[in-house]
Amino acid sequence: MSQYFIIDFDSTFTQVEALDELARISLKDHPDREKIYLQIEELTNAAMEGRLSFSESLEGRVKLLQANQTHLQALVKHLRRKVSASFSRNKNFFRDHQDEVLIVSGGFKEFITPVVSEYFIKKENIYANTFVFDDEGNIIGYDHDNPLSQEGGKVKLLKKLDLQGEIFGIGDGHSDFQLKESGMIKTFFAFTENIERKAVAEKADHVTPSFDEFLYLNNFPRAISYPKNRIKCLVVGNIGEEALTNISKEGYNIRKRDSIEDKYLQEAGILFFDEDHQPTPEQLEQAPRLKAIGCFGKINYRSLAEVACENGIIIFDDPKYNPRNVEFIPKRVIDFMNEGKTHLSCNFPELQPPRVNNAHRLIHIHKNVPGILAQINEVFAHHNINIVGEFLVTNPQIGYVITDVNAGYDQEVLTKLKRIPHTIKFRLLY
Repeated sequence: MSQYFIIDFDSTFTQVEALDELARISLKDHPDREKIYLQIEELTNAAMEGRLSFSESLEGRVKLLQANQTHLQALVKHLRRKVSASFSRNKNFFRDHQDEVLIVSGGFKEFITPVVSEYFIKKENIYANTFVFDDEGNIIGYDHDNPLSQEGGKVKLLKKLDLQGEIFGIGDGHSDFQLKESGMIKTFFAFTENIERKAVAEKADHVTPSFDEFLYLNNFPRAISYPKNRIKCLVVGNIGEEALTNISKEGYNIRKRDSIEDKYLQEAGILFFDEDHQPTPEQLEQAPRLKAIGCFGKINYRSLAEVACENGIIIFDDPKYNPRNVEFIPKRVIDFMNEGKTHLSCNFPELQPPRVNNAHRLIHIHKNVPGILAQINEVFAHHNINIVGEFLVTNPQIGYVITDVNAGYDQEVLTKLKRIPHTIKFRLLY
């Protein structure tokens, strides 16, 4: 059965509401710009939350813009830098589903088409409003006959398209939910990477904090193996807000506690703590999901670093109150989680592999015994998998292998790599 993906543009495909951004460009020299900005934002939110009809909201916003074609050119340049991170890193999905992805938006083709076309989305699959210009290129209105300019416009459009197959809807607003409410789509995913509208999220079939989550739930290939919003980051002690902001931007599920409680540690993939709130070696042995530790200070006991290493848990630490902590510790952890880099770890062997495009990166951590690399490569050879790059480093406790391979392998390969004797941890990075 055919599958179709109906994707919203504003605050979904991009991080922002385009008309709001256009107002900030066109009105930057207007004496009452701040007052007008607020009026436009309120009209946007009222429509997205279902408090105002979309047609009333759209007409009110366009009247306030005072924009022209020059402003639109600046807007397109701005929007290209504001594509949502999880959409940007999954560009291959759009390449592979060019015929099935539809952008359906109450926004305008004049700024949507130049942005989404760079993601292999066909122009005939872009459905949006169009501006009306005067002879000087000023925006004086829009096509009121376009169903997307009207209340319930997305429902009207899909009825007209009469798509035959399984239809997924992804968006942040009330107009997106209306597709599910009308029975036009099978499943509605409330997209919350940029903004969460509770009135919409409460009615959705699923809340998806990223496009990675959507792909994961539906078993589609994706840029990263596991959605970051599913990885819990336990934060204990006095950790600066700037450091937490750096981690939050990555999309991890942050959980703050006053002390390291076993039940929360056992669920955590990342652990941050200050020098006065360190776990015991015994606690680390009971934390099967834990991959990385960031200590804002120095690790108190060498035994803690050694036990962490034996369990495949990397540690990054830095002298207490070092002002670089807020950037240094999060960056090291992020680089490890994203790229497998172990640079400046206090307990792992040093490795800084370059990123390889169009390849999958696998990490294998094992006890430092002879013959493991040969067994890893035997699995790849048996399945005729081409190795693009491979790196092995060791210390007295562990061997750390990063292998970049071409796509085109099945789950059996991953299972066999996990089952190699003396394996401590294995994961598919991207």
